[in-house]
Amino acid sequence: MGAVWLARDFCLFLLLLNSRQSAARPENRDPCAEESDGCHIDAICQNTQGSYKCTCKAGFKGDGKHCEDIDECDLEYNGGCVHECNNIPGNYRCTCHDGFNLAHDGHNCLDVDECKFNNGGCQHTCVNTMGSYECRCKEGFFLSDNQHTCIHRSVEGLSCMNKEHGCAHICKETPKGGVACECRPGFELARNQRGCILTCNHGNGGCQHTCEDTEQGPICKCHVRYTLHPDRRSCVERDEATTESSDHNATSFTEVDKRVKRRLLMETCAVNNGGCDCTCKDTSTGVRCSCPVGFTLQPDGKTCKDIDECELHNGGCDHFCRNTIGSFECNCRKGFKLLTDERSCQDIDECFFERTCDHMCVNSPGGFECVCNKGYTLYGLAHCGDINECSVNNGGCEQRCENTMGGFECHCHPGYKLHWNKKDCIEAEGLPPANPPSKPTLNCSKQEGGDRCFLTCQSQVHISSGTEDSYTVTCGMPLPCLAEAQKNNSETPSVPRIKTTATFRSGTTKCNLKRSQERLKESLNSAHSDSRFLFTENIQFSYVSLRCTSSGRRMRSRHGRKASEEDGSSITAEFELDVNLEEVTAESCDLNCVRRRSEKRLRKTIRTLRKSINREQFHLHFAGSDYELAKSLGQPVDLPGQCVAGQVLVGRKCVSCTAGTYYDGDQGRCVLCPAGTYQDEEGQMSCELCPGPEGRSNSKVVGARNISECGGQCSPGQYSHDGFIPCLPCVLGTYQPEVGRTSCFPCGGNLVTKHTGAVSFQQCETKVQCSPGHYYNTSTHRCIRCPMGTYQVEFGQNYCIACPGNTTTDFDGSTNIMQCKNRQCGGELGDFTGYIESPNYPGNYPANIECTWTINPPPKRRILIVVPEIYLPIEDECGDYLVMRKSSLSNSVTTYETCQTYERPIAFTSRSKRLWIQFKSNEGNSGKGFQVPYVTYDEDYQELIEDIVRDGRLYASENHQEILKDKKLMKALFDVLAHPQNFFNYTAQESREMFPKSFIRFLRSKVLRFLRP
Repeated sequence: MGAVWLARDFCLFLLLLNSRQSAARPENRDPCAEESDGCHIDAICQNTQGSYKCTCKAGFKGDGKHCEDIDECDLEYNGGCVHECNNIPGNYRCTCHDGFNLAHDGHNCLDVDECKFNNGGCQHTCVNTMGSYECRCKEGFFLSDNQHTCIHRSVEGLSCMNKEHGCAHICKETPKGGVACECRPGFELARNQRGCILTCNHGNGGCQHTCEDTEQGPICKCHVRYTLHPDRRSCVERDEATTESSDHNATSFTEVDKRVKRRLLMETCAVNNGGCDCTCKDTSTGVRCSCPVGFTLQPDGKTCKDIDECELHNGGCDHFCRNTIGSFECNCRKGFKLLTDERSCQDIDECFFERTCDHMCVNSPGGFECVCNKGYTLYGLAHCGDINECSVNNGGCEQRCENTMGGFECHCHPGYKLHWNKKDCIEAEGLPPANPPSKPTLNCSKQEGGDRCFLTCQSQVHISSGTEDSYTVTCGMPLPCLAEAQKNNSETPSVPRIKTTATFRSGTTKCNLKRSQERLKESLNSAHSDSRFLFTENIQFSYVSLRCTSSGRRMRSRHGRKASEEDGSSITAEFELDVNLEEVTAESCDLNCVRRRSEKRLRKTIRTLRKSINREQFHLHFAGSDYELAKSLGQPVDLPGQCVAGQVLVGRKCVSCTAGTYYDGDQGRCVLCPAGTYQDEEGQMSCELCPGPEGRSNSKVVGARNISECGGQCSPGQYSHDGFIPCLPCVLGTYQPEVGRTSCFPCGGNLVTKHTGAVSFQQCETKVQCSPGHYYNTSTHRCIRCPMGTYQVEFGQNYCIACPGNTTTDFDGSTNIMQCKNRQCGGELGDFTGYIESPNYPGNYPANIECTWTINPPPKRRILIVVPEIYLPIEDECGDYLVMRKSSLSNSVTTYETCQTYERPIAFTSRSKRLWIQFKSNEGNSGKGFQVPYVTYDEDYQELIEDIVRDGRLYASENHQEILKDKKLMKALFDVLAHPQNFFNYTAQESREMFPKSFIRFLRSKVLRFLRP
């Protein structure tokens, strides 16, 4: 053999030497080099002595002057391919049916085990089959129409909910109350109208090579180079078969030996792909094998071996790398998403989604945090509830405490007045009257043919932000405060006050409390000075509250959206107006008469105000600047530097002025509170005066962040007659946890403290030490469990804290605020898109809860549901469960049912036109629960949608699973499914950037098959 190769190399050397010598003699022409040979483009020109000859390339036939492609797929038994042979110019390629992968020899096809990847998406058991797989259910369950989830079997009635219906695959209820059977794709309904017969269209009929349909079912056959395995499905190479006779084997081996010798002497890509595993190319020295991307050529020069890309630089993946045959897959940590380059991981901005937090959302790499406004506390991980401050030691009030939304107020008994610390009560006699603050004023005028209104607030302005597109602005003093002041000051006559509430809606604006352009401020000044702009309204209120909410976010139902709803904003205004006693005359108009006049004037003012808001001509004027309440949805993006009130631009982001500062409109920046003032909230426009003896502040602290930083007040554990130094320590048996107080709280029950100056009840010497979830009763000197709706996190306290908002606990003795849960759930859901959400989600749902939802789509629409993940306690018996069926009847058609945690996503269509959904928990369980989005779509797309959601490839890839969990991507998909015209809102570039290439390829194949005539 070595001599043969040596001889061939020597001949090649002589040929090259001869060609160089020929090139040295210019008088000899070289037709092959001059391309004047007349050889076909698929032929090789070879010089001969004084001439040349044309020879067709391997894979072509002809005389060299004319060459045509040899169709290898018509020769040698399908080109040696066991499934499909694809002829290409000069060569051929073998491909495999779905459910198979091409073997390394480039000809055989091997079964893919779909169950290895995420259990094939099956809820219970995944069973791999040749060319496919199937999901199976545990005892007592049967497979739903989506072929992946399992439904609990009914024990009563002959319906699709009873396994005894006899349908092998899919059961449908008929209008007359009977049942009709259907089969999965690739199966045919048997003559008994119950069973399903496998065909070659499903998983190649379970055959590894060739499948033929017969009346009895598929029959498997093998390629001529293979023989059928005793399992009647698999195929093995004939050289390995033991069923043939020894003589026949001897003959076979002889023939094989001859073929091998011929192949060694004259190897060509036209014969068995040149022996290459993958790509073969004919060269002057023989065949050259190469491998596709993801494989490397082995030392034998023929075989291809998979490359583990993850071994080198983690495959280029940002986070996790998983090797696959011929490729690899990148995955990201929780809280990150894979970008379209399928390598990089990007943080998911959870704050982008409208349902993430009730109030404010702070994004961080891989996570987020919900933050509540002042006076509210976080529960259920994302929700904000009002704090009932009065439940904790009476709110620190000396006499009476009244809880309000976002705060509380202390009140005093008759004959007493509230101290500057707003908690103690002091005698009312001898106190100098305080200067009344300026009142908020509303001015309206006719300008440019319409109404324009300005609300001016000079003092007592407070701004609080809710969600991204909502806020509340108040100015003036509300009635409870004034009423208490009047009650405590007997010399001040009681002033009647009118209260009213009005709501102004706009379908084209979005809440946006931002500074107006300078010309608006000038317009206000000109309105005051120019006689042409006469005020049509000029009214002084005692108190005004404006709450703006963007209906596209918060006015929408938390669980769904009706077709008639529109994006926009609404402003809820509360007005309080004092009746002018000077208008009362004994002769013509008494107090009731004046009150009626005032109410009439107020109604007229509200009508004018409504017109100005509709024209977007209503502005706030405070802290030396003008502010717009909302902006048009069609307006361009805000110019740089345009931030909401109380915020300043830092880099390219608007940041609220911190506590201890305020926003100065003239300077356009955050400024430290001057000495003698403080500010304990973010994003405010002014600072509050520090208290001081006899109403004078002696504070020299700049940038005070709370009233205690103003200085000069008694520290916790001390008191004085006015709350300022010099102070005395709390005597034995008393304590004081706050600054600036005029007295100390008694321990009660004749309890004493070890030392003077105690700062909390925990320093009182109780007879027993109470653990969290309990409070100390000073009358019985026993520890009492906190009642339902309250909790206590600390040891040795004498109170329990009330749960925030409308939440309560499952049991008594709760020890954490996270045990406070919202039990609100259920209702009629929207027509197009919405959510089915366990109560208190994403916090744990309550025990012993029952929720019922209904979805009634518009005519000719169907329901698609995606369950990204669901968390229910795993038990032997279903304690907590979620079920979706046609009606409340237990034997009605069921679409989905589960009572266990299921972290893999699943998508499915409803088996019935409408859905009745119920979630129920027992008295001992709790879990994170679920947030399940749904969409209704045109029933013309039913076949396409079902083809997509029933395909196991939708769930086989981890990246595909992450798509079904990606709220942003699902929102885009649902948006287009609900309203197909919205497809044009997304550019091609956006679509490519949103979805991985593998997912786009998966969808494209489905859509093309659906659209194919």
